[in-house]
Amino acid sequence: MRKLILYISCSLDGFIAKPGDDLSFLSMVQKEGEDYGYSGFVKTVDTVIVGRRTYDWVVGQGYNFPHSDKESYILTRKEIPAQGNLRFYNGDIKTLVNNLKRKRGKNIFCDGDAKVVNELLKHNLIDEIILSIVPILLGSGIRLFKEQQIEKKLTFISSKAYETGLVQLHYKRINSKK
Repeated sequence: MRKLILYISCSLDGFIAKPGDDLSFLSMVQKEGEDYGYSGFVKTVDTVIVGRRTYDWVVGQGYNFPHSDKESYILTRKEIPAQGNLRFYNGDIKTLVNNLKRKRGKNIFCDGDAKVVNELLKHNLIDEIILSIVPILLGSGIRLFKEQQIEKKLTFISSKAYETGLVQLHYKRINSKK
C-alpha cells in the first residue's frame, strides 16, 4: 500500500509561517546547491495533497504550481473544475486518502497547510513525517500541530544536520493495534 508522507519545514518553536502567511524565514537556510533531500523525495511520489490556502499562496507569488506534473488534489470548500492534473477536491479527506492509498503508484506527498495536516493526523492517515527544523524562534504565526491533537506515537527513522543549522527529522507512525 502507498504511504502518505508529510514533508514540511517549521521554526524551532513549531510555526510553519509568521503572521500574515509570511514564509520569509525559510530563506535563512537557502544555500546554493542544497535542497535538503527534496528533489530525491519528490521522485518517490506521484500524488500531492495540498490545502487551498497553500496553493493560493504559491500561485499568488507568481509561481506555477510546482507539482502540476503529478496527480494533485487541492483541498477546498468550493466546487472548482479540474485543470490538467490539478483536482480541486471538496469531499471527505479520509475517503480521498484511503482511495489514493489503495491505488497503484508511488507515495503521496502532503505539502501542507496546517489545517490539512491536522485533519490528516486526526484520522491517523499520515504514515511518515519528514520535518525540517529551521533554526529560528518565531514566537507566533501558524502553528504546525494543533494543541488538541490526540497523542501519536512515532518510530525514529533518521536525522540529519546541515551546515546552515537546519535539522531534518524523519519518523514513521506506529500502527495502533485494534
